[in-house]
Amino acid sequence: MSIRLEKINALIKEELSLIFLHKLQDPQMGLITITSVKVSPDAKIAKVYVSVYDKGLREDILEKLNDIKSLIRSQLAGRLKKMRHIPDLNFYVDDTLDYVEKIENIFKEIHKNDNKEND
Repeated sequence: MSIRLEKINALIKEELSLIFLHKLQDPQMGLITITSVKVSPDAKIAKVYVSVYDKGLREDILEKLNDIKSLIRSQLAGRLKKMRHIPDLNFYVDDTLDYVEKIENIFKEIHKNDNKEND
């Protein structure tokens, strides 16, 4: 990935985080964190990965974000005046932490079984 795209990714991630913090203060959405942004090589589409604390609300929150993505994009355009084109935003749930938790539980189970065998 080019340095230019990396800078765009970081800039969009930072600005979206601020928009979520200050502009989208919906208590029903709970705790949302933007984990990463991946902009296409032509900078026309941005995949925004969000982590949602409450696992049960993930699909609802993702649906809400996609419903208001034009509002979020317009807020982003107001903050990124140096960019000629603001990419279209596509939101995805980042479930990396679920995989980490699952692997940790597997390691704990293995460790527990090893301790039982050694006793």
